[in-house]
Amino acid sequence: MQVENVGVHLSQIVEDHVSTMSKNWLEEKIKHIVDEQSVKDLYLTYSLIGTKIDSEENLEIATDSDVGKYLKTQNANIRQVARIYLLVKILEADTDFFATKVANIIQVADTGELETFLKFLILLPDPVRYKTTAVDALRTNIATVFNAITYNNPYPSLFFNDQQWNQMYLKTAFMQGDLSAILDIDKRANTDLARIISDYAHERWAAGRDIDPYFWRPVSKFLNDTLLGDMKRLLASDNPVENKAGALCCYGSDNPEAKKALENHKELIAQIENNTITWENLKE
Repeated sequence: MQVENVGVHLSQIVEDHVSTMSKNWLEEKIKHIVDEQSVKDLYLTYSLIGTKIDSEENLEIATDSDVGKYLKTQNANIRQVARIYLLVKILEADTDFFATKVANIIQVADTGELETFLKFLILLPDPVRYKTTAVDALRTNIATVFNAITYNNPYPSLFFNDQQWNQMYLKTAFMQGDLSAILDIDKRANTDLARIISDYAHERWAAGRDIDPYFWRPVSKFLNDTLLGDMKRLLASDNPVENKAGALCCYGSDNPEAKKALENHKELIAQIENNTITWENLKE
């Protein structure tokens, strides 16, 4: 995902929603930071935006560009836009000098500032430079920070390796987060993740605990004997949502045994084929 003309679009939003005094302050700070290569002022300005620019709850953003669409998806407010605008402008001016300094924002930012950085990483020039920072965010126990890199964010799918992506998916489950808010689950599904999901499910079942039926989504293409047994358990469950999850996994599998397991569930097959049952509406 390469987002074009980010600085131009952000500049227009700042122009439309920030007072002249605050906008002039921000532009002067950007010029000073670039001219003086001032790392101290970069971090200070990133933080001071929270006091210099009033947040608007209902920010009107045009969605005729990829930038606008993504800001809308993330429910961006004007403070967040201004912070990302600051980072984009200094990186456009001198990427070689500022890239490592921007990556270190995680060391000095408060929770809200860090959430902004992680949510909008994809809008920065050459976003792969910040992969280490994004992966480090997976270690946090602060749900809002973890969700910033996890929910509706294309960055992990684009840049995380399988181990990192699996860690993110599993931790979302451990934290009882919204797995459906993770992008590209089908695309990033892999054998190791399918095995770990089954192992985790067996531990939960042994302890008499439930599992979010959506958790099973990545296993469809990897149904070995063990996972087929798991699917049969889901199909036989008293929980209709587990029935649907098991049916979706079996229906999407290339394993003939999975198709056979569905033979006695004609109604579920029909609902999948007419899109009454999908992963998107699983819990409705």
